[in-house]
Amino acid sequence: MPPLIAQIALDLPVPKLFDYVAPTLTPADTGRRVRVPFGRKELIGVVIRLQTESLHPVHQLKSLSAVLDEAPVLPEEILRLLHFCSEYYHYPLGPTVLAALPLALRKTRIATARTPYCWRITAAGRLAAARLPSRAYAQRALYACLLDGNWHETAELAEISTGCRSTLNDWLTLSWIEQQPVADKTDEVLPTAAAAPPSLNSEQEAALVQIVSELARFRPFLLHGVTGSGKTEVYLHAAQAVLDQGGQVLILVPEINLTPQLIGLFRARFTDTLIAVLHSGMNERERLQHWLAASEGRARIVLGTRLAVFTPLPELALIIVDEEHDSSFYQQENLRYVARDVAILRAQHRACPVVLGSATPSLESWHNAHSGRYKLLSLRNRAIAAAQLPAIRLIDSRTRKSPDGLSPPLADAIQMRLQKNQQSLIFINRRGYAPTLVCRACAWAAACERCSAHLVVHLRARQLRCHHCGYAQAIAQSCPDCGNIDLTPSGLGTQRLEQVLQERFPAARVLRIDRDSTQAKGSWESMQQTIRRGEADILVGTQLLAKGHDFPNLTLVGVIGADNALYSTDFRAAERMFAQLMQVSGRSGRAQYPGEVLIQTEFVDHPLYRALQRHDYAGYAQTLLDERRNAGFPPFIYQAVLRAEALQLADALAFLGLAHNCAPQIPEITLFDPTPAIMPRKANLERALLLVQSPNRRALQGFLSSWTTLLYRLRAAKLRWHMDVDPLEI
Repeated sequence: MPPLIAQIALDLPVPKLFDYVAPTLTPADTGRRVRVPFGRKELIGVVIRLQTESLHPVHQLKSLSAVLDEAPVLPEEILRLLHFCSEYYHYPLGPTVLAALPLALRKTRIATARTPYCWRITAAGRLAAARLPSRAYAQRALYACLLDGNWHETAELAEISTGCRSTLNDWLTLSWIEQQPVADKTDEVLPTAAAAPPSLNSEQEAALVQIVSELARFRPFLLHGVTGSGKTEVYLHAAQAVLDQGGQVLILVPEINLTPQLIGLFRARFTDTLIAVLHSGMNERERLQHWLAASEGRARIVLGTRLAVFTPLPELALIIVDEEHDSSFYQQENLRYVARDVAILRAQHRACPVVLGSATPSLESWHNAHSGRYKLLSLRNRAIAAAQLPAIRLIDSRTRKSPDGLSPPLADAIQMRLQKNQQSLIFINRRGYAPTLVCRACAWAAACERCSAHLVVHLRARQLRCHHCGYAQAIAQSCPDCGNIDLTPSGLGTQRLEQVLQERFPAARVLRIDRDSTQAKGSWESMQQTIRRGEADILVGTQLLAKGHDFPNLTLVGVIGADNALYSTDFRAAERMFAQLMQVSGRSGRAQYPGEVLIQTEFVDHPLYRALQRHDYAGYAQTLLDERRNAGFPPFIYQAVLRAEALQLADALAFLGLAHNCAPQIPEITLFDPTPAIMPRKANLERALLLVQSPNRRALQGFLSSWTTLLYRLRAAKLRWHMDVDPLEI
């Protein structure tokens, strides 16, 4: 019998699997992790398939070094999904497969969660102080910490003494201390009884009935509900129906910042159910722990960001994608995929329903719902009867100018809320103090040395920062071109607006919420509690505040700087702007108090703002779809972009020129000429692109498969390239 050959996926940027001799494996081992020799080192890989032949002489093949797990970590269902993603997005299978594993499993660690322990001093330990060496300062500090009699986790004690583990084990042997496992965070059970579910209104009940009736087969639903219409309550009731039938539920959210509130709602409702949470803000141990709880079927509800879509779930019965329109579902590095689309494919493979929820669905989803591919479920009214949609007013900033960016009507509205002890939210989607630093004498503006972008003024840190590559430098004291020392921050950012509000309303408690103020772990959760306790009067924030949050006492939303998106060359800019404004407007008036939204704009007659005033998503979506159909844009055409990055723009364009020349000639394919990217320079790399499109998705995929094979043969030593299928940005 010829020896079995295992084809192994390795995390290497080449479109191939690697053959190794594996005489002890069987087809049941597909999906197991293995350690294999590769050159002078060893790598972790995943068994994709077993066969008896190889394109290479068998005697030249190396053998597996070790099989790491007792059972496959990736079941056949997930491998099939990953294989499709690799083919559809034209990215190597090896990195695609390995990226689906938690970081801890991409190392040589066995796929078991390490049990964390906590420690407490005993009665015998309290009498042992004299036995500690006088100069053992670390041990004495550790001992002093334990003397309070409370339980302390190993991680906490390690901050006192890095070598605490051996000391703790010695003291455990001497019976000076005792230990117990730390409760798994996925196993948290709230001490109170489960919250009684509120009764659903007629629209919610109708949506729920349709979802539950399809639990045994694939059916995509688009749940379109106005802000505050109770989409989350529909999710909770649908999840309960799945749990009652013994299934698992996967819930995807676009951003980490949306997980705490949703986790709280699900844990309050399902107190006796194991809930796993998966997002990039978790450390390796936490992520592995939760991933294993999900993949072993112990966690019945799994809530996570986009990468969670690849988590193995043996009894998956329902997928929910909240805020399905959000661009954060788009992975912009390595395998470039849209988690919403992968979730739909996974539901199809699994034969279960998938619910896409949004107050402002993507135009692709809206088009699919009206063409019959998705079932449209509508929630037209807010769930709380007393809560009406906010009134939206436009402030003409051409006639109501203000030197600090705050128009008189908006300032008056804020003052009124302060008098009523209600909260206001001022939305500006620019963090930092000001978008740039300029010289009024010669028109110099501070520019990033590494990108085709201006540096943003961060006054408190006394820095100019690039929000694209992270470059930072001290604020210039004089103009480098003309020597003028009178340099001026130009424009408004969240920090500057925070300062303006503190000066205008000195008695108000102003809270700024952006990526800078929420960097520390747990800071955003703490801020949300501050808001709900009524300890903040005016919120200043970016898109972090625009979606998914429910602050009952917030009755005013002011929008500053929205017009910037109207100048964009991106054909999706209007869609994103409308969604963002409708989402942030929906934060207002969600309880018993009426809400109001004031938007400062120079274009009070623009159709976008008029549709927004009518809360007419459907009408404006149809307008945009008609424009896209006439212009030949998605979803009426399918696109892919070949991107190249090099130290010199000429090298990137030359590579794309070769790619253009070697492309197969197919009648249904339109191949455009290479061109520099909209931001041609980023992080010291010059960027260029080549756009491909076709009215036929199958034809485009066939073209890309043939073309990508040829692209790997081109010389690309001085550059990096990648294929971007269904791009969100050109």
